[in-house]
Amino acid sequence: MQSFEQVRSHVGSTHALRANDPYLISFDVAFPDGRHQGIYLAELEDEDGAKYLRISTPIGPSTGIECLRCLRFNWEQRTGWLAISDLEGSPYLQLCENRPYASLTPGELDRIVRELAALGDRLEQAVSSGDDLF
Repeated sequence: MQSFEQVRSHVGSTHALRANDPYLISFDVAFPDGRHQGIYLAELEDEDGAKYLRISTPIGPSTGIECLRCLRFNWEQRTGWLAISDLEGSPYLQLCENRPYASLTPGELDRIVRELAALGDRLEQAVSSGDDLF
């Protein structure tokens, strides 16, 4: 995959898009138990002009989240890391992954989405007392 449009085309062929902006799309990944997890894909560019795809999913409000636990989690993960971003004006914990387009294939994108959605759902349940916030 070499562009955000290729990502949009691939994802749009398998998921109903909730947001479909020029450099941001979102959709839900459904689980057999009826839960779902929102996934957001955005294009990023570094200082040298290289383009990356950010795959992220919201976990929950960052209030009460212990930073040390988040850093330990990040150290132990092979895929995905925790970050704080604004969601509707409030700080939220996000599970994220950045991948350069040059090494991204449709199969790899599908794998990352599945992995982040499942892990994000488990983390969301842990920080929200089992509620399905997203």
